[in-house]
Order: sequence, then structure tokens, then C-alpha cells
Amino acid sequence: MSHINSLCVKEPHDPRTTKPHVLPIYATSSFAFENIDEGIAIFSNQKEGHGYSRYANPTVDAVAGKIASLEAAGTGLQAAGLLFSSGQAAVSTMVMGLLKSGDKILTQGNLYGGTTELFVKIFQPLGIETILTDLHDLDKVEEFLKKDDKIRLLYCETPANPTHACVDLPALASLAKRYGKYSAVDNTFATPMLQQPLRYGIDFIVHSTTKYLNGHGNSIAGALVTTHTEQMRMGGHIWQAMKLAGTNCSPFEAWLTHNGLKTLALRMERHSQNAQRIAEFLQQDKGVVQVNYCGLPSHPDHAIAKQQMSAYGGMLSFELAGGLEAGIRCMNRIRFCTLAPTLGDVDTLILHPASMSHLHIPKEVRLANGITDGLIRLSVGIEHAEDIMGDLAQAIGS
Repeated sequence: MSHINSLCVKEPHDPRTTKPHVLPIYATSSFAFENIDEGIAIFSNQKEGHGYSRYANPTVDAVAGKIASLEAAGTGLQAAGLLFSSGQAAVSTMVMGLLKSGDKILTQGNLYGGTTELFVKIFQPLGIETILTDLHDLDKVEEFLKKDDKIRLLYCETPANPTHACVDLPALASLAKRYGKYSAVDNTFATPMLQQPLRYGIDFIVHSTTKYLNGHGNSIAGALVTTHTEQMRMGGHIWQAMKLAGTNCSPFEAWLTHNGLKTLALRMERHSQNAQRIAEFLQQDKGVVQVNYCGLPSHPDHAIAKQQMSAYGGMLSFELAGGLEAGIRCMNRIRFCTLAPTLGDVDTLILHPASMSHLHIPKEVRLANGITDGLIRLSVGIEHAEDIMGDLAQAIGS
């Protein structure tokens, strides 16, 4: 198929069945074997098939394969995907499948707060240490990778949540390969419509499909995509971690995600158009000190984003002049936008990171990475931009 937009719309198909027009939900916990020989062949990975839905399910497999196809579209690369119960489950299972006690993760300080907590509060006590650094400083990154053999994973998020900071994917992927490390990127904000990290040599891509891939706020799931396809097949390390930890996605959540994927191309185009317009509008508001949107030429990472993204997405953040009090006041005055702790839906969502998504991140880490008390995160929807801007103007009240 020649265009990624068309790939979004088309139904995935299992060639072992008569082709359905719409992907069915395989709402079954297990699958019946014709005989014991078939069961042995499937469980020993000698034959493709399904035995138990925690191991694999046709609906889930179809959607995971479709997301992998979107990430690899036009690159000439072969990719495989797995779906999980959430984005956090995708990250957790990747770490469990790739790392062991004594290994280290090198990452940035301005990650999604839940990912930072996962690394520090869950994996660090299990012996997998996290090192935070500025991934913009490529010399420093190389120094870490060169000197510390225990670093096994270079993990990044671009654009980052919620500052919209971007890092150089080709450069980071190249450094990771040079020193024999895995590289991974959270591509939730951009989606494969705007950015394809595999194209730049990244090993693993993580998505919270709850966000833009689904787009309608009615499903929680996560995805992992990689060119290391052997890791994702039955018997591979990541597949084993999913099977044994039970982090797999349910067929219904996968099906809901697939319904959202059909309009992904259209939605990302409108999200990006609206966000660009609103970012420019907020720059003119005297109550706003700073606007973080990598589509603005004033953003420090605009050049990086322009190099590796086809558009700049629907996420932005802005700093209010009045700090914490102004942030709380703005949240309480919102009328059209929705105050909710998620992003990527078709309607505009607003959040105050210091008191919500990043509440449990140490303040010194938060502030060092631009997540200040007056910062507001905005997930720009596909409504009419004038309605969004009107609500923001009255809520900021400058």
C-alpha cells in the first residue's frame, strides 16, 4: 500500500479466515485444538496459531500488526508489534524483557511523570538504575554510554510531556548503536503520522494508544513496536515477559483502538492545525510568559522537530505569569475545554502538571526540566479553534 493515510483506514486481515469487512472481536479466553498434535505444535512454536488469549489473540494481533505497519510505512523496514493493557504496561514489559538487575537506563528528566515514577520507584529497587541527563547534550550522552557498560537502554520522549522539548533521534540512535545499547522512544505525542522513529534507527517505539491512536477517550491500552522482531514472537524475551506478567491487551480494548486508528490521519492534521493557531494566539496574551510548542520558530527545539516531524501535533503547554495561584485559577475558570488527566482525545483537554500529572515528581527535578508551578498543559482538540481560544482567554483572564 503506497500511502500511510490509506493504511490507517483499511482493515487488517488474517489470511487463515474468510475476510471480514470489519475486524471482529475474538471474545474468547482460549482456542480449541483439532487434536493434541496441533496443541503441541502451537505451544512449541512449530505452528502459528492461538491457544490462550493471554499469549495471543487474533483481534489483538491484528491491531498490533497494524500499528507496526504504520510505524514502518515507507521505510522499507520490517517491524513487529505487541499490544498491552496500557502504555505503562508496554514500557514495563519492554524493560522486563530487555534488562536485568544491575543494568541501567539512561534517560531525560522531562519524561511523563508516570514513566519517571515507574523507573525510579519500581525498577530501581529491583536493581535497574535510572540515570537522568540532558539528552540534548550529545557529548555528555556519549560520555555516559562510553564509560558505563551497565547502561543497556537509552530511553527518550520526543516531543516531551509537557514541555514539548524535542531530542535528535538520528543522533541518539547512532550513539546507542555505536556502544551496543538499545534505544527506545515514546512516540505517543507525535504518532506515526507525524514521526517515524524507526526511520532514524531507533530500536523500540512505545505508545500509550489510549491517547491519539485511539483518540476518543474510551480505551486504555499500550503498544510496543520494534525491528527486533524475534523479541516479539512467541518465545521471544518481550513476548515471554508479557505472557508471564499478564500485561497483555484485551480484545475489546484492541478493537476500540482499531476503530480510532481509522481516522488517525484526519485527526492529526486537524490537531496540528489547531495547536499551531492556538500557540500563536497564546503568544500574544499578556498573562502568558512562555508558550512551549515545537511548531513555533521561537521554540528552542524547532529545528530538530522540523527535521524529524512532518507536523507538530496537538500538544502544547504555556506558562502563566502568576505561578501556582494563576494555574489553579485558570483550571477553575475553564468552561469549554475539559479538565482531565489525559490527552489525545478529539475534544480539548487541559491539565495543571504541578498539581496533577507531575505531583509526585520531586520539585527540584520538575523545575529543572521546565515543569513550573504556573505551567498549563493543553491537548488541543479538533473543535473550532475560535471556541478553544475564547475559553482560554477568559480562563487566563489577563
